[in-house]
Amino acid sequence: MTKRVLIAAPVHEVLTRQLESWGYVCEQVLDITGAQALEMIPAFEGVITSTRLQIDKTFIDRGTQLKWLGRMGSGMEVIDVPYATARGIQCFSSPEGNANAVAEQALGMLLGLQHRIVAAHLELQQGIYLREENRGVEIEGLTAGVIGYGNNGSAFARKLKAMDVQVLAFDKYRQGYGEPGIQECTDLEAIYRKADILSFHLPLNEETDYYFDDTFLQKMERPFVLLNLSRGKIVAAATLLAGLQSGRIKAAALDVWEQEPLARMDAATRAVFDELIRRPDFIGTPHIAGYTVQALYKMSYYLVGKLGKALGFN
Repeated sequence: MTKRVLIAAPVHEVLTRQLESWGYVCEQVLDITGAQALEMIPAFEGVITSTRLQIDKTFIDRGTQLKWLGRMGSGMEVIDVPYATARGIQCFSSPEGNANAVAEQALGMLLGLQHRIVAAHLELQQGIYLREENRGVEIEGLTAGVIGYGNNGSAFARKLKAMDVQVLAFDKYRQGYGEPGIQECTDLEAIYRKADILSFHLPLNEETDYYFDDTFLQKMERPFVLLNLSRGKIVAAATLLAGLQSGRIKAAALDVWEQEPLARMDAATRAVFDELIRRPDFIGTPHIAGYTVQALYKMSYYLVGKLGKALGFN
């Protein structure tokens, strides 16, 4: 019987070539819809996706031949992992693959805000040449709160450390990761008191849904720069906008949004987006932080390596 894999995400050929060497037939459909996937899935043994497909109970029940599910990068909220596991379907991801890419973009966005690079560039496009008004603020000597210390959070923290930023790191489910220049925190109190920079690196689940809300903002004791390159619903965008308008938040950068892409935003969410994107103290990108050339290779490499080990091919 032919073993078929449905690929609903961009992947590097290192993955498809390896799967084919194991006897799989790879069928890549990048623009697949949820309805199309439900029609197709009974014929497939494996699926590789990113954010396009929501692999829920209905999907899994339709996949009568499914043996494994692969997620490019991080963020297993797109797969009902407990249900899949209960059905004997193995689940894999490759968060190691794009951690450096996300960390690099987080650093770039932070520097862009602190040195007013984007704002000054947009002014130059309009023939406006201002120096004093665009005086930057160096990050050396500042304190950053990094919330979530997995692959992405730890990669970003080490880049900040290398630039002489004092890092306060908090992760509810990890201990023993502190090192010189990176202080492990057992709660958020030190971050509330001391952070000049606040960066979120969290998975999206019931605990983290709108983690940054009005209550969180009120606990921050000093104006700060906010970064979110994890999941859109970690940060309540309306709270972010209000914080920027009041000055409690100095500047902010988002790579992820409460509803993605723009075409899926409801009117209220789009109204907040439109306000944010026009501000000179804000930088936004369309969920591209983990989408580098190198990350595509590394995510594919790590994912197929895990598949091979678990399925007995390596």
